[in-house]
Amino acid sequence: MPNILIVDDQSGVRSLLRLVFQEEGYKVDTAINGLDALRKVEQWRPDIVLMDVEMPVMGGLEALSLIKSVAPKTAVIIMTAYVESSSLKEVWRLGASDFIYKPFDLEDLKAKVKKVLPD
Repeated sequence: MPNILIVDDQSGVRSLLRLVFQEEGYKVDTAINGLDALRKVEQWRPDIVLMDVEMPVMGGLEALSLIKSVAPKTAVIIMTAYVESSSLKEVWRLGASDFIYKPFDLEDLKAKVKKVLPD
């Protein structure tokens, strides 16, 4: 079963998504910011990273760039409530596989995760 890393500074989001994806059969780990996520990607090499944009220490866009440089095959789905069109272009330029606006529908998020999984 695929590995998924959930990156969000809000513990409630991390807990909810951990439960949802564990119930779907994924191996799940979490990170509290981009720097934490980068460390975990280097060690664990998840198949998918679900990552917020606005986080302390290191935000999602900076982390996205670094994650893609160390693990180019890892799919990254950006989760955000704050995307302007210029930021959205940056998300694609940096190599995100997809994005979803917060608050999101869990079924939509699960469908996006399945869509980006490697065959």
